[in-house]
Amino acid sequence: MVLFAEEFGKAFIFKKFRPKIRSFFLKAGYEDVPYELFGILFYISLVLTYFIYILAIYPKITTLPDNGGLTLMLLTFISWVIVQIIILFTIIMYMYISLNIKVYSRTKNIEYILPDYLQIVSSNLKGGLSFEKALWSAIKPEFGVIAKEITMVSKKVMTGNDLVEALEEFTEKYDSPILKRSFDLIIGEVESGGKIAEIVDRVIDNIRKTKALKEEMNAATTTYMIFIGAIVIVIAPGLFALSYYLLHVMIGFSSQLSSLNSANMPISFSSDSVKPEDFKTFAIAAVIITSFFSSLITSLIEKGDFKGGIKYIPVFMVSSVLFYFIFLAIFGYFFGGITPTGAGLT
Repeated sequence: MVLFAEEFGKAFIFKKFRPKIRSFFLKAGYEDVPYELFGILFYISLVLTYFIYILAIYPKITTLPDNGGLTLMLLTFISWVIVQIIILFTIIMYMYISLNIKVYSRTKNIEYILPDYLQIVSSNLKGGLSFEKALWSAIKPEFGVIAKEITMVSKKVMTGNDLVEALEEFTEKYDSPILKRSFDLIIGEVESGGKIAEIVDRVIDNIRKTKALKEEMNAATTTYMIFIGAIVIVIAPGLFALSYYLLHVMIGFSSQLSSLNSANMPISFSSDSVKPEDFKTFAIAAVIITSFFSSLITSLIEKGDFKGGIKYIPVFMVSSVLFYFIFLAIFGYFFGGITPTGAGLT
């Protein structure tokens, strides 16, 4: 156990933010906020900042012309704070994105299992059980997230909370219109004293029809997803690689024509306007940015939201950059012998 890790973790989170953070961690499946982990990450950021300062920043500070004691202390303080803030921000963003992915996965798991769970609830209601007992009896380990959530609802009811309020709190926890609408209809029927089993059966039919419609839409948009993926991963890197070697060709010809400009040619050529290495850097940045947004667009087409596309981002980025260098090698083999600048292009 790291010394004062939990205390450090709590110290950097204001009390007014703690309920929201706890709610966020509950959505991700954590019963308690890992303040100790926050403290450990703070210690890790200190160690990383120390090594970055010693290896990269301190040698540059000492080479400055005016590096007196006060200047050295001031620059050390500013650089240390900036570096540690950047490291902490990176860690926080990584945790936030990871937890968001986990919450999204749990939400999709609930939506996937919900019809099967409600089917058992309906059978229990038709067997003569009350609504509360029908909910509890339908809990099965294979139902995963929804089984844990309904277990929490049952514990709240057993400790004196109202069933309707406990169910509403459960539905509000997740950003799922299907879950919320389904339980809103069931809760409305419970409060009105109607035939709950019939409304549950209708909810099940609506969920399954909605799921079937989404699957048909996904099948219809597969072509667009493949088209976007092919352009971003293969075609765009290939065109950038080809442009890189065409730039070499143009620079080679322009340098030869510039040597003839001494003969009073009316056109002047310059080979310094665009450097090939600068173009390569631009191409890699363009490929990465394009693949990032294309992964989100693909997710929007496939699943209707951006959160599902986070898992595609590293795949699109790595694949597109990898194909860019593959095309550079292929075109380098063909263009190396015919460009005026000669072989050896990289």
